[in-house]
Amino acid sequence: MTDAETEKSNKKLFWACFVALVATSFVFGLRANIIGDWQKDFGLTEADKGTILGVGLWPFAISIVVFSLIIDYIGYKTAAICAMVCHVASLCFTLMASGPTALYWSVFLIAIANGIVESFINPVVATAFKKEKSKWLNILHAGWPAGLALGALTSIVLGNADWHVKYAMCFIPVVIYAVMIFPCKFPVNERVEAKVSYREMLAQVGLIGFFILSFLLIFGIVQIITSLQPDFTLSFGVIAGIAGVIAVAAGIATRSLGHWMFILILLTMGPLATTELGTDSWMPDLLGADFTPQQAGWIFIYISVIMTVLRFCAGPIVHRFSPIGLLVISAIIAICGLLFLSKAAAVMVIVAATVYAIGKTFLWSTTLGLVAEQFPKGGALTLNGVSAVGVLGMGILGAPIMGGLQDKGIDADLKAKHPAIHEQIVSAPRKLPFIGETPGFDEDKVKSLSAEDQAAVTEVRYPHKKAAFRTVAILPTMMLVVYLILFFYFKAKGGYRAVTLEDGSSASGH
Repeated sequence: MTDAETEKSNKKLFWACFVALVATSFVFGLRANIIGDWQKDFGLTEADKGTILGVGLWPFAISIVVFSLIIDYIGYKTAAICAMVCHVASLCFTLMASGPTALYWSVFLIAIANGIVESFINPVVATAFKKEKSKWLNILHAGWPAGLALGALTSIVLGNADWHVKYAMCFIPVVIYAVMIFPCKFPVNERVEAKVSYREMLAQVGLIGFFILSFLLIFGIVQIITSLQPDFTLSFGVIAGIAGVIAVAAGIATRSLGHWMFILILLTMGPLATTELGTDSWMPDLLGADFTPQQAGWIFIYISVIMTVLRFCAGPIVHRFSPIGLLVISAIIAICGLLFLSKAAAVMVIVAATVYAIGKTFLWSTTLGLVAEQFPKGGALTLNGVSAVGVLGMGILGAPIMGGLQDKGIDADLKAKHPAIHEQIVSAPRKLPFIGETPGFDEDKVKSLSAEDQAAVTEVRYPHKKAAFRTVAILPTMMLVVYLILFFYFKAKGGYRAVTLEDGSSASGH
């Protein structure tokens, strides 16, 4: 195949991967705009909503880790077909859901499908464009905000249509990416082509990396069991012990603690995912403090369009600042945007949302570019491992805790200001990690209140929804500390340089 033919084939494959990512985020964007309908139909508390939104993400980690470990053996196209099957099945199950449990499991399945998509698109693009990984991974992940915008726009255009009708629209992008994927030819992974061994790939993650991954995965599995058996409990100590055994075994097998830089990046991923994806999940609902649901939906679309355009323009931006320099700048802007959003009202919310959108645009995609360029020996595992840790941290802890903190604040204020209303609508508390028991409200009882009492509940709820932005701002602050450490490390080394694989398994660049 000539260079021109290879380039044409790679571009065709790239756009198929792009549309596959659009399909995953289309569901995410549409779901964020119908979560209120689900709350009414299924009687969900704010913490329940957080759990549903979380399970729409963190099981992604199960499939992305599993497929990253086996994808070089089964092939990229097989993984793509598995994703298609799971997408179609999950959409059907969601449309047929008759209660919160069925809804939970159908959303769980679509997260599995999304993880499979991510497991093949990232290494495929990194391999196809190995000389410009950060640029093309940023452009690829423009598909995420593009899908968010299209999903939210679909919800708005369909207006007051039943949520089943809106959700059925998710079949369209799934069918499109399926048609595009089938005729594509997939490249051999860069790690495999360079004859880097499987053990060397695992060594990049090492004992510490496998402990982080194992701990979060086991925590997620415990959450699944708890949803089926509410009396089931497993302490942090036991979970950490099991993860420790797995990690020690991995450490012995690889004779590695893991690359120190990769471990630092892993530690940023939970906060990063909550900053971007967690806030995306809550955005239309949180903006309800100042706007109607439809207006909030348009702001959500506006933010997503900004991200899409900026990621398409990532090439010269990454070249100007380097991936780590861009992460430092992005974290600072994201902090400012979230603090601005927590205080802004009326039209200033749009200005604040613009700042926030610019700040979060490059965080996820540039992190993937940084990992792809610094850890080519890690192949699909390191590239997808950071995504896995991100969604696990956000889905298991970030989103439920965001919802739980809102429930706690709302409960305290409502009890103090309107004790009679509080007594009528309060429901049994639930236990969440780190913040303990969180009270909830019976939405059926809320709907049965008089119009005046419902307005009182709404008046108490919305200040706490806006305050959630201020809480989230702590996370990019933590990320900024890590980014500055890496920034000064590269500066001491004479500047940022990508690592390249040469002569089989040797590497240059550090």
